[in-house]
Amino acid sequence: MAQSSPPRLELQADSNWKFLLGDPGGAEARGFDDASWRHVDLPHDWSIEGRPAKDNLTGSGGGFYPAGTGWYRKSFRAPAEWKGRRVNVEFDGVYRDATVYLNGHKLGNQPYGYTSFRFDLTADLDFPGPNVLAVRVDNSQLPNSRWYSGSGIYRHVRVVVNHPAHVADWGVFVTTKQAAAETATVLVRTRVVNEGTASSGLTVETRIVDKAGQLSGSAKATLAVPASGAAEAAQEVTVARPVLWSPGSPALYRVVTRVLQGGKVVDEVVTPFGIRTLAWSADQGLLLNGKPIKLAGGSVHHDNGPLGAMAFDRAEERRVELLKAAGFNAVRASHNPPSPAFLDACDRLGLLVFDEAFDTWKANKAKFDYGRNFEEWWQRDISAMVMRDRNHPSVIFWSIGNEIPEVLVERGPAIAKQLAAQVRALDGSRPVSQAFPTSTSGEFPDGVIAHLDVTGYNYNLAAHHEEDHRRLPSRVMMTTESFPGAAFTEWSLAKDHPYILGEFVWTAMDYLGESGIGSWSYGAPELAAMASKAMAGMQSMVDKMFLAMANGVDMSALMTQGAAQGGESPLSTLFPGFPWHAAQCGDLDLIGYRKPQSFYRDILWNGGDRVYATVRLPEPEGKKTVVAGWAVFPTLPNWTWPGQEGKTLQVEVYSGAEKVRLFLNGKLIGEKPTGREQEFRAMFDVPYAAGTLKAVGVRGERAVAESVLTTAGRPVQLRLKADRTVVQADGQDLSFVTVEAVDAEGRLQMNADQEAHFAISGPGAIAAVGNADGRDSDSYQGTQRKLYQGRALVIVRAAKQGGTIRLSATAPGLADAAVTIQAKATAARAELQ
Repeated sequence: MAQSSPPRLELQADSNWKFLLGDPGGAEARGFDDASWRHVDLPHDWSIEGRPAKDNLTGSGGGFYPAGTGWYRKSFRAPAEWKGRRVNVEFDGVYRDATVYLNGHKLGNQPYGYTSFRFDLTADLDFPGPNVLAVRVDNSQLPNSRWYSGSGIYRHVRVVVNHPAHVADWGVFVTTKQAAAETATVLVRTRVVNEGTASSGLTVETRIVDKAGQLSGSAKATLAVPASGAAEAAQEVTVARPVLWSPGSPALYRVVTRVLQGGKVVDEVVTPFGIRTLAWSADQGLLLNGKPIKLAGGSVHHDNGPLGAMAFDRAEERRVELLKAAGFNAVRASHNPPSPAFLDACDRLGLLVFDEAFDTWKANKAKFDYGRNFEEWWQRDISAMVMRDRNHPSVIFWSIGNEIPEVLVERGPAIAKQLAAQVRALDGSRPVSQAFPTSTSGEFPDGVIAHLDVTGYNYNLAAHHEEDHRRLPSRVMMTTESFPGAAFTEWSLAKDHPYILGEFVWTAMDYLGESGIGSWSYGAPELAAMASKAMAGMQSMVDKMFLAMANGVDMSALMTQGAAQGGESPLSTLFPGFPWHAAQCGDLDLIGYRKPQSFYRDILWNGGDRVYATVRLPEPEGKKTVVAGWAVFPTLPNWTWPGQEGKTLQVEVYSGAEKVRLFLNGKLIGEKPTGREQEFRAMFDVPYAAGTLKAVGVRGERAVAESVLTTAGRPVQLRLKADRTVVQADGQDLSFVTVEAVDAEGRLQMNADQEAHFAISGPGAIAAVGNADGRDSDSYQGTQRKLYQGRALVIVRAAKQGGTIRLSATAPGLADAAVTIQAKATAARAELQ
């Protein structure tokens, strides 16, 4: 090994892949002719390149997107310096059923699309090459998911080159034994492997450094590691005056681990972590650093809206920023391990995480889902989740499953025992949980829950918590899914009962798939009542449905029955199907803007003398607004309603103040209380007239907050607003550009619906376009998009060259607009060549 070689070499392998949608024979071979294949850079999702179509086999659950089988190939060289070292390829996630080859030799496969995995390349490398890494991705057996999965290598890939003696994969494990104002005791366990041919004496040096790079503590241990063996060092390090990690103060430290052989550094690993303690009980609830905290949480799926499943670091970071800004302090990764980039952002920005392993055990929900892999793969997959994620301070729960049918049958408790034991064997510092939509009492549910630390209730906490607490007063509970319209009920339950830790609303942010479950419609007056009755009936049928699935009955068609039903029916109201391709139930919409329900939830959980006004959409003559399931009554923060002059509109006002006063054009419409008895909201009937609508929050007789809606004029121009006008020229960084139609005064015109066209120049490309309409089936990969509620979104991806990126937009009848983004040259990342 050359003296100049670093102890550990990590090479990004996202660039310069070749891709083919199809399944040609022999594509794993090094000499296969791929000259006609497309060039792609990762992350990549081929499903989002297509368009929703009613006949696509992903169905309503998968957003009607195409899937299939695809191949990726990457050529690279292996320099002489790698000889005598260990070379591994690491995938953060591939959906689905990935088979990996090097130079035609099969290395292995990974069925589960959300597990991070690696393969050893060492034995099959040619020096200097070229070597060809090939990946076959099979997402052709459908349906295999209840939500949009995407297809392809949608997360990062890297190649890691190690000395034979090195820290094991995910081999550093950091926990806080105790933490107080003066000192904290940090336990660092380091597993070291020796892949050499002779036993070796190794030294493990552990240093803890703070965010400024200053040493906070250190330890040293010696290990005798046999050839082809491993050993573990357990080191306690004292940190003086620790800065504790919390959502309000997400302070991070780093463990720098060095392995020395004969006095020479042969490996170095840096592990970010946070110093924090966690405790839970029915008497005190959840304690973070010894202080009680309630979970104001939301569930999310893994997609990034217009980007599909592609897990760009900036896209994942932006999601966390948006959730924090909306008042959430916790997020549930539904129903699979999220990307490492998402968890890194949660650590940095301070968002607590419910990390979930599976949506199924053995019993299938979709015909070809993970249930067919569970028995063979569960131990490897859940171990990968825990070992990969256990150093993230943001992760405070492990979930072994969501809405699992087996909880109602005899085999359920035994499976839960196995899963929970495996989790605790790898990390005993966090509570183990699971989400139940079914009965939470009875022999088998109680048997499953006996192996949990915290029980998750999906949509059924209000109905069951009192009886469950009476029977089992030590049971710790939380809502792991709630209907968006149940915000006040869920907040009240958590506030009033210490044994209820909080909630995760379904969902925090709109997502692709589960098409239209949060949509509303106009229908005959009797349909609204029928839809509510159908929802109540569905709730009463949950146990029967899940019992049937546990006994092998195929219930996957249920997710698309609404589309098959068609027309005006209760079932089609709950599951409307095509042309919907997105769920439409998030507090934030598909392009990241907060809906009125988000502001209401924020006021409930985070208080303050705030006020927010929004307007119910007027109903057509003879029709009623049909709201059921995950929908809420549609409102907009808009006072521009042409054709409604003189007609009565309903204005909703949310407020943490004692009362609100509503004014139209300076005239008092009325005053109403907005305390807890009123659920912190008031409703006013207002005859519509153009002008200014102002809601004023009042405490005592003093105005403490206001919310103003002003009538917009006709749209006259476009406006572009980039969330970041300086990006890194690294081929990965993104800028999210909002496109708006505005009037002559610069006010958003929410009624504008023109199609906008986009052009880009300079060192960047349009990665995606989109709007918040879950029925718009235009491609997210195009260069045009129709405005919805006056807005659209363009996502710009920087190239690897510095310079000025210019994005311009045009639309019929509107003045053009443009924005410039500076791509800043950055230090080149080490890349696989």
